[in-house]
Formats: sequence, C-alpha cells, structure tokens
Amino acid sequence: MDIIINLVLITVGFLLLIKGADLLVVGASSLAKRYNVSDIAIGLTVVAMGTSAPELVVNIISGTSGYNEVVFGNIIGSNIFNMFLILGIAAVIYPLAVQKNTLWKEIPYSLVVTVIFFFLVNDVLFMGSESNTLGLIDSIILIVLFVVFLVQVFFGMKRSGDTDTDEIEILNNPKTVAMILGGIVGLAGGGKLIVDNAVEIATIFGVSQKLIGLTILAAGTSLPELATTAVAAFQKKPDLAIGNIVGSNIFNILLVLGMTGLISAPLDYPAVLNVDLYMVMIGTFMLFIFMFTFDKYKLDRAEGALYLVGFVGYMVYLFTRL
Repeated sequence: MDIIINLVLITVGFLLLIKGADLLVVGASSLAKRYNVSDIAIGLTVVAMGTSAPELVVNIISGTSGYNEVVFGNIIGSNIFNMFLILGIAAVIYPLAVQKNTLWKEIPYSLVVTVIFFFLVNDVLFMGSESNTLGLIDSIILIVLFVVFLVQVFFGMKRSGDTDTDEIEILNNPKTVAMILGGIVGLAGGGKLIVDNAVEIATIFGVSQKLIGLTILAAGTSLPELATTAVAAFQKKPDLAIGNIVGSNIFNILLVLGMTGLISAPLDYPAVLNVDLYMVMIGTFMLFIFMFTFDKYKLDRAEGALYLVGFVGYMVYLFTRL
C-alpha cells in the first residue's frame, strides 16, 4: 500500500514539474521576445533553463539530503535521455537543420564541459586521491564555465537568419511574473515529492540510488525536454529543438551540478558512473559527426534512428549492469 502511495506522489510530482517548467518557459520566453532574442538563443538559454529546472530542483534537494548518487545519476542520465532518446525522436519526426555557429561553438562546448567535469570528479584516477568528489573549487569552475557560455550566447544573439520568434506571445508584466513564480513553485513542490518518494521506493526494493537516478528520475526530469523538443520538431523549428537539447545538457553539467556543489560540496562521485558519462560524450560527438554525413548541417531521420537504437542498447546494458 505504501508503494502505491509513493508512486501516486511521484506521479503528482512529475505533473507539477512539467507544469512548472511549462509556466516558466512561457513566461521567460515572453520576456525574451520583448528584447527580440533569436530562436537559437531562446532555445540555448530560456527554454533550456526552463526544461533543466526540474534537474536543478531535484539535485539541490538530493544534495542537501545526502543522496549523492542521485545527484550524479540524475544529471548524467538526463543528458543521455536528451541526446539519444529525445534528439532521436525529434529527428525522426522532422530532420533538424543545425546552424554553423551552433555546430562550431555550442556543440563542441557541450562536449568540452563534459570532459572537464569527467576530470574534475575523477580524483582517484587523475590526482591519486583516496576518493572521488565534486568539491567547492570544482563547483566554482563549473559555474565560471557556465557564465562563459552565457556570454558566448549573448554575443551570438543577433545571428542572421535566426530571428523568427513570431509564435511566442508577449504577455503583460503581471501575467509574466505570475507564470514565472508559479513555475518555480511547481518545480520546487514537484521536485520534493519525487526525490523523497523515489528514495523510499529504492529503499523498499533494495535498488541503488544510482539506478533510480539514471532511470526514473532522469526520465521524469527529462519530460519537459521531450515535450518541448518534440513540439519544436512538429512545428518545424529546428533551432529551438537543437538549442533546447544542447543548451539543457550544458545547463545540467555546469549550472545544476555547479549549484548543487556550491550548496552541498563535497559530493562523493561513484566511479561506476564513468561508463554513463562516456555515453554522454559519445552522443555529443555523434551529433557533431552527423553534421557531415548525408545532408550536411542536418540531423536526418536515419541518424535519429541510430540515436534511438543506441538508447535501447544502453538501457539493456544499464539493467544488466545494475
């Protein structure tokens, strides 16, 4: 009976997360539209921020509660879901054209920050330490890299051929503020329900926090990315789709883990998650390589299908391993 209650509360939590993220995206996008911000910039920042908000909330709650494995499993799992499942589905729906600026700047930056994070948390491997941790200095480095990313996007906001934001409605100021605040409340409440009840279920069944983070929490907190990216693909808005995924992955590594570390450092990092981190790197590198196969600067349906096959293979491996 307790498990049923836990599952119901998790479901309610996910609904609050999704609605909260939706309100935040609509409100923030309206705010951005006032300043004539481009689709790719909105995707890389405003939408990515909104769809990464569930990961941020879940991670801060997990970190302050001492669930370190959930902290890392959630983010790494979410980035895998983003690259392989969500981007794969979006490309199958509608081939996604990628701007040259995104190809040569944001996609490589996403790969570089993932590699940097790999070095920062593998203290045993690279520093000869007794344990792997995300420390305060590591977290500050991630936040600094996040600021660098925002500056890079800011200076690229006026990219040519990338200003079609007509479908974004400009709301009045009270409604915009209400949506943003409502979104934050929904995210905070939903995140708390999800973390507490997911950990309870894991305890009952003897399942590791890593598996919970890599699967249930990663899938749940990636639902806003899935909804946003799929809608963008259906509406033939590839800049929003690509920008959302690449931006979300950068936000997850730099902002979410950086903020979680600032609040709760040091956080013990399980080395077993390195394999999953390799998957994030592989998925990001694949996106770069796919821009030079078939139609140049486009993620085709066949390439999207390869992502989906890779995701299925990874899930089989994951449940076999854990």
